[in-house]
Amino acid sequence: MDSPWKERFEKRRELLFGTRLVPCYRERPRSLDIMFRDAVNRGPVATAVVDGERRFTYSDLDQQVDALAAGFAERGLTKGDRVALILGNRSEFIIALLAVVRIGAVAVPIGTREAAPGIAFVLNNCRAEAVVHDAELSALLPPAEGAPHLRLRICVGGDVGGSESFERLAQDGGKPPPVSVHEEDGAVILYTSGTTGLPKGAVLSHVNIVHSCIHFQECWEFEDGERSILAVPASHVTGLVAIIASMIRVAGCTIMMRSFGVQDFIELASRERMTTTVLVPAMYNLILLRGDLASADLSAWRIGGFGGAPMPEASIQAMAERLPNLQLLNAYGSTECATIISVVPPGYTNRCLDSVGVCVPCGDLRIVDDEGREVPPGETGEVWIRGPMTIRGYWERDEATAASFVDGYWRSGDIGSLDEEGLLRLFDRKNDVINRGGYKIYSVEVENALARHPDVIEAAVVGHPDPVLGEKVHVFVSRKSEALDESAIRSFCGGLLAEYKVPDQVTFLPEGLPRNSNGKILKRVLRDRIND
Repeated sequence: MDSPWKERFEKRRELLFGTRLVPCYRERPRSLDIMFRDAVNRGPVATAVVDGERRFTYSDLDQQVDALAAGFAERGLTKGDRVALILGNRSEFIIALLAVVRIGAVAVPIGTREAAPGIAFVLNNCRAEAVVHDAELSALLPPAEGAPHLRLRICVGGDVGGSESFERLAQDGGKPPPVSVHEEDGAVILYTSGTTGLPKGAVLSHVNIVHSCIHFQECWEFEDGERSILAVPASHVTGLVAIIASMIRVAGCTIMMRSFGVQDFIELASRERMTTTVLVPAMYNLILLRGDLASADLSAWRIGGFGGAPMPEASIQAMAERLPNLQLLNAYGSTECATIISVVPPGYTNRCLDSVGVCVPCGDLRIVDDEGREVPPGETGEVWIRGPMTIRGYWERDEATAASFVDGYWRSGDIGSLDEEGLLRLFDRKNDVINRGGYKIYSVEVENALARHPDVIEAAVVGHPDPVLGEKVHVFVSRKSEALDESAIRSFCGGLLAEYKVPDQVTFLPEGLPRNSNGKILKRVLRDRIND
């Protein structure tokens, strides 16, 4: 296939992170803050954020960011400090994110569905100096002795649990002191679980985020003034980069949606004239099943991105029949690549029904076998990707970085192939990951949690096929006592894990888990049992 991209922006090879000579966009903002300031200058009265009844122009947003950044600086936060954000999809998330990077600090978003142990781990692992949190989540924060580095707590919604009021801090006025930020400096740390079960902090530099935003702009032909609903979590790389940061790149509008509801989404998209968004396939399936599309004017909706799981061909065809102006475009990405790795170009949906599109313009995508050899077109191997959007590595995890990055390529753990036309197809995952409605769950996380229960002998977790979510969490358990039932399993996991990781199905195996001659658990046998 000839390049599907319109080559809107000039590129050249540049040295990044000291060892990577990769294609880069020649003209680009050198930080997330500069990208935001550019948008303010281009469209000061353009709407930047819609949050219920609250609306912020770019000028309004800039003033809010300045005020909060000044408050951060007055309280001693400086360049390089980590500031955790435990906030839902609300305007304060964007204000806090931009205020953190304005002072040269590093934002550490944490999902609002995370359990208390997970929050404590992240706060301590990155040695966060401050946290900005929703009032209703204050009980999940560790006590002072449980997070010794945490010296500043800021609460959205009032003074709760000893936290300072966000609203008062953001109204103090003033401007933060100027700070010099290099584009290779960290802007955001996003924690992603690994095969060991211990989350790893992926350090997204400014240069990574900026390039991903320009990739969206070029690949999906964004123009200034796009409007996108944020229905996926702001704390996830998709919400953070594919929507919030990408809208800033084109002086567009992020429309906040606190929680996804089918008819609420349709009405909001119609009222706000949404032009683009990114959803997980489960959300599109629910729109088709429950949505009254005929009653709403969605003619402005041009691009519907999806990723994290395949979209059934029948769903794509059904959406095309009901919304003829909409193009559903698949995107394959990761936290380690600051979102997209490959993407379906506009106009190529039907041609790419069994693929995840073409590598992004500045990306270098390879398929590599177990011996580290690149394979010919059509053959399968592990997907490796390098480019200016690929992160330097993980926060203070040198071994994990060395294992996952080779010569600047990120080893995805996904098995795929590239055809002669450059279309990427994915077949399986090397690591045993469950994909529940776009949320990736490593089975070992759930298994490690269950191993702590005194009545669990052993447990194995596999994905259970689900027509809406793609997969659910199915755990097979060998137990010491029949007093341990399904509800007890769920309750125990609920105290240790985010709610979407709690098992949906539980099967008890009196005979124990199936193993091969080497003692390895045969998850294939468990999957076959589910399918049977």
